[in-house]
Amino acid sequence: MATAITNTVDWKLIWAQRGFRYFFLAMFVSLFGSGMNFAGVSWYILTATHSTVKVSWQVIVMTLPGLFVPFLGGVLIDRIDRRYLGVLLDVIRGFFVLATAYIAWRGHLQLWHLYAMTLITGTGSAMYWATVNALVQEVIPPSQFTGANAAVLVGVQSGMLIAGAFVGFLYNTAGIQGILAIDGATYFVSAYCLYQVRRGYVSPRESQKYPREYNEATEATAEALETGENPEVAEAGLSLAVYADMKEGFAYLKQQPLVLALGITHSIMMAGVVSANVVLVALANDILRAGARGLGFLETGWATGAIIGGLIASQLPQTLRMPLYVAACAGLAAGHMATPFVAFLVGAVMMQIVFGFCRALGGVVAQSSLMSIVPRHFMGRTQSAMAIVTTVVQLFMSFALGLVAQRAGLVAGYALLALLYTGATVSAIRARQLLR
Repeated sequence: MATAITNTVDWKLIWAQRGFRYFFLAMFVSLFGSGMNFAGVSWYILTATHSTVKVSWQVIVMTLPGLFVPFLGGVLIDRIDRRYLGVLLDVIRGFFVLATAYIAWRGHLQLWHLYAMTLITGTGSAMYWATVNALVQEVIPPSQFTGANAAVLVGVQSGMLIAGAFVGFLYNTAGIQGILAIDGATYFVSAYCLYQVRRGYVSPRESQKYPREYNEATEATAEALETGENPEVAEAGLSLAVYADMKEGFAYLKQQPLVLALGITHSIMMAGVVSANVVLVALANDILRAGARGLGFLETGWATGAIIGGLIASQLPQTLRMPLYVAACAGLAAGHMATPFVAFLVGAVMMQIVFGFCRALGGVVAQSSLMSIVPRHFMGRTQSAMAIVTTVVQLFMSFALGLVAQRAGLVAGYALLALLYTGATVSAIRARQLLR
């Protein structure tokens, strides 16, 4: 079994890559807008309806496409230029967010408008993050995957940090229409940055290491598409090729228990972060009584911890990475059990800093390990498989958290989150055993 190799992080080498600089900026800008959108819409729904269930529906609608899109998305990511795919997804999402901002500005905004916008952006995001995670492999030397992942995570969390502060301090003056307008504009900036990552068309399959580059289905498809004489053959061949790629991807995952263990742990942590927003807005409103500004401080605390955790994780020696990976999952489990009992803002922000730190450390270790293990032409399908697991867990947790928090209280809701992270801890222990 392949194992992850840790190399000394050379920040000069990483930032010397022109493509990576643009990639970093794209992630920063994209998450700045998305962070404002997610926090702003969640707060709007809670204050308009006073229902954690309605907030959970926002998370569910955003997550639902992840059950279906990755099946085809993983194949597309491993077949076409990932840069062009990311640009297209940014442009489409930006258009619909700006349209929703216009509706809000005209004073006609209804709840279903927000749910529809969230469904569209969630559909794009279900493919987008698998795309950009796979793209990292193409813009950075393999020896610097750990540092690159840490830098990307810092960019992502820096964007979220500023976004969290903006939501808290601008929501009352700019309103939901202002939040959405800023988010919509950031998608187009992100698309431009991704377009500047490199020049020309690059197919992920050019680097395929297996001797069977094409099977009979793809050869028939290519011939039919080139001649234009047999559209039925082209359609059938493409369907067979997509099926063959999906089957090959699942076979790879079955043969790699370490990849599965890392992927499951990472998926659980991702699902926990997103679904936790259901109870986080209620914590700010019902327990801390801190309003939108309090929510902004909580988001800022989480992102601050994530930036620190990402930077520290990039410098960890191999002997410490997996033990701290397990400890981070255990810390998330214990911390969420205690969170609803910390009823003052400063304490709650400190808890969020710890959560962000643990999440970042776990994310860098998992993603850099996967990039060192998984071949480039399997990365799209691997990331998409993780996205499917994340979606399933996220859907269940979002609905359960909204229902439990509304009927049994926030203590029960946070206890459910603690149970989820306990499962991540068990999976992380399994990954550590396999890596050893």
